[in-house]
Amino acid sequence: MNDSPFQLTGKRILITGSSSGLGRSIAIEVAKMGAQVILTGRNQTRLQETFEQLEGSGHTAIAGDLNDDAFLSRLVTEIDGKLDGVVLNAGIMKLLPIQFLTDEWIETMSNVNYKAPVKITRDLVKAKKLNKGASFVFITSINGGVVGTKAQSMYASTKAGLTGFVKALAVDLGPRQIRLNCIAPGMVLTEGSKGVYENLTEEEVREDLKKYPLGRYGQPEDIAYAAVYLLSNASSWMTGTTMVIDGGFTSQ
Repeated sequence: MNDSPFQLTGKRILITGSSSGLGRSIAIEVAKMGAQVILTGRNQTRLQETFEQLEGSGHTAIAGDLNDDAFLSRLVTEIDGKLDGVVLNAGIMKLLPIQFLTDEWIETMSNVNYKAPVKITRDLVKAKKLNKGASFVFITSINGGVVGTKAQSMYASTKAGLTGFVKALAVDLGPRQIRLNCIAPGMVLTEGSKGVYENLTEEEVREDLKKYPLGRYGQPEDIAYAAVYLLSNASSWMTGTTMVIDGGFTSQ
């Protein structure tokens, strides 16, 4: 029997935003480590594509939009049994200089990036849906919490807000042995982030990569492996912290 502390066998993990990108990669790696996965995402077709890539059995998928209050209200009630881990990954990133930041975008990014993870956490705690030793992983960003980036003030502020939420709530839930940590990625090549660089020339990309001591952008698996660690018993003495994974971008 594999008794590695990094194994997730027997654990049930909820992952938001798992129809693509980081969420999909995290779901795949978590399942490989033996967990039963509960997927959520807006796009039913892409959510099913993720579901079909999962190893093991006992997985479920719940389609819905985190910008929809009705879906948020029923999400926790649709989860049978208790959870051992939660990955709050869903998010919206859009380059928006302040003069183009409409009320609609303020509301949408606030709802999906900040309010939804806060409400899901609250509802899971209130409904007593968490086993002792449960671990929350919030996918934040180096934008806001560590550095500032042009045209991302709204995105950065929502992600930085989660960092503060996690630090404070880790104190509240520590006596219940419930852990909360953040992963703050740098530039990871997902479907969403690739659009940021699609208009750059090869020379501009080469210049940009000079900002990364490791010489490359991140891959979704780089973040997924860290999530596995934070969900596993190997990180049982970690709470209220942020793991920065950015290829050394912020070390310079």
